[in-house]
Amino acid sequence: MESTIAQKLDALLKLQTIDSNLDEIKKIRGGLPEEVRDLEDEVAGYETRIGKYKKDIATLEDEIAKNKVAKKDAEKLITRYKEQQLNVRNNREYDAITKEMELQTLEIELTEKRTTEANFKIGKKNEDIKATQAILDERQKDLDSKRSELNVIISESEDEENKMVLDREKQASLIEERLYKSYEKIRSNAMNGLAVVMVKRGACGGCFNTVPPQRQADIRDKKKIIVCEHCGRVFADVEDVVVAEKIKR
Repeated sequence: MESTIAQKLDALLKLQTIDSNLDEIKKIRGGLPEEVRDLEDEVAGYETRIGKYKKDIATLEDEIAKNKVAKKDAEKLITRYKEQQLNVRNNREYDAITKEMELQTLEIELTEKRTTEANFKIGKKNEDIKATQAILDERQKDLDSKRSELNVIISESEDEENKMVLDREKQASLIEERLYKSYEKIRSNAMNGLAVVMVKRGACGGCFNTVPPQRQADIRDKKKIIVCEHCGRVFADVEDVVVAEKIKR
């Protein structure tokens, strides 16, 4: 059986009440959740940077190891060429071997230069790691402190919040999908999180613009869903103003 407009509005108002209570709990936490998330991102960024530095160092160390092997190979060739020079048959062979020896000598100088440059880069990377680690340690302390503070606040209202979340899920299930999506859209665009409001003292409970008397009458009738023409919030009902009578003594 399809719900009446009055029942739909009542269901939306109950959902709004639950959401508003959840908003109040989250408001107590202030900007802590965002601060924790920002610090987590910052810490992760520094950890990634240090990881990259270490990866660069590993690559440079591999390069140094290859240079050492290349240097040893060049030295072995020079030794072999020296032995061959003792058995040359003419000047052409001697000159050719001498040229090869010179090339291997240049190779040794080149590998030594590359090794020196790599060691310099490793030293610079280690300095970067040390500086970044110092910042990381400081930010990690800030993160641990903020997390601890947030956990204390959360623990104080955890049971109440969990109950509200369950109540919200139950209440949301009673609302048709199209109406629920509209509610969520309005709520996400509202700064105070109000998607469903009452008309209070002749004005919208969300944006406080005046609601004409005839429109208030239509809202009371609950024959159709009416939204504020200024802010788009759904009107659940009109709140009656109770006027206290003065008691004559």
